[in-house]
Amino acid sequence: MSEINQEMNQDIPADVSPSLEFALRLARAQAALVRRLDQVLGGYHGISFGDFMLLHYLNRAPGGRLRRVDLAERQGLTASGVTRTLLPLEKIGLVERQQDPRDARVAYAAITATGRELLANAITVAEQISKELLRNCPTAHFDELSGALALIAGMNASNS
Repeated sequence: MSEINQEMNQDIPADVSPSLEFALRLARAQAALVRRLDQVLGGYHGISFGDFMLLHYLNRAPGGRLRRVDLAERQGLTASGVTRTLLPLEKIGLVERQQDPRDARVAYAAITATGRELLANAITVAEQISKELLRNCPTAHFDELSGALALIAGMNASNS
């Protein structure tokens, strides 16, 4: 076992399985990551990390738009949760609501030109903070860790 693994495992109680310990550490790391990104993105761009992710998913979608239910799935939110998240972004012009011309029951969220511009600037900040937070993690591990996280989230290449 490497020195890093030995050092990290010193605080694991004997009665905690490796999978539970991983889940606990993952939750703690996620909280630290979101807290830091919320702080910095809010300070520079007036958006949360959740807003950033929503804009990112819309920007990557074909035509810059997604059905609200698909956006909710990518965000890990309920449909009503994503609607609540979209409302302030619509009010400030980063996102717009679009109806499907063939089915009035289907609503899309679409990123606006202003949203794309803000996202492009916010990506620079998010990249910098991500590098700072992950500075002690060997980059050779990123692909393996990303794959494991995708498996946990039930993701595939089309919804990452």
